[in-house]
Amino acid sequence: MKNDGRASQEDFATGERSTRDRVARSILGHGPSTVADLAGRLGLTQAAVRRHLDALVSDNVVEAREQRVYGARTRGRPAKVFALTDCGRDAFDQSYDKLAADALRFIADSGGDEAVIAFARARMAATGEAYRAAVEAAEPRRRTEALAEALSADGYAATARSAPGPQQGEQLCQHHCPVAHVAEQFPQLCEAETEFFSSLLGTHVQRLATLAHGDGVCTTYVPRSGHTAPPQTTHSASASTAGRNPA
Repeated sequence: MKNDGRASQEDFATGERSTRDRVARSILGHGPSTVADLAGRLGLTQAAVRRHLDALVSDNVVEAREQRVYGARTRGRPAKVFALTDCGRDAFDQSYDKLAADALRFIADSGGDEAVIAFARARMAATGEAYRAAVEAAEPRRRTEALAEALSADGYAATARSAPGPQQGEQLCQHHCPVAHVAEQFPQLCEAETEFFSSLLGTHVQRLATLAHGDGVCTTYVPRSGHTAPPQTTHSASASTAGRNPA
């Protein structure tokens, strides 16, 4: 009977770890989430979600923060959301290659900022052919969605949705970035990506937030045809400066 009890305890612990991993993966795939969001997606009670979140916070896998609001604020306090920490992202095989950072630093020391930008653009052009093929094969109205699907295939956990409020456009959200740690040091990688998205989608896009800057998700505003980007954003930037950390 003791052995059976020990086995039951081990099974329970395994189940708890599995559910906790599902909670963390849901945050990875959808970005900062409320307790209600997670409960709805995972089919769990809010009490169960809170219990798992408490454990994940204790393990420094997730952290609680106020929900970021774009545009006009509504009355009341912003909802609390839970986002992955850097340690949490590392647990999902985030690629932080010290060699890549050292190589970019050498390029910067040898050729300056322009050399780093040239490298970032060349890298984006070389790796972005699959994105171009996916976008060009899609109907115009779902090209942002097609780009999100192509990015997800490369590990960016991307989604496309209508922009909130009166904005006439879409938000392309990347909930994971394999090179986020490198981009913290070299925001030219974010700049080149934003430029590429603009070229690919045939419109001026606007980067609103980045993981490299410490936000919970990389968010790019894609205006619908005939509309311009919103004038007030958290990290308002043109395609040529998007992703650069503000002073």
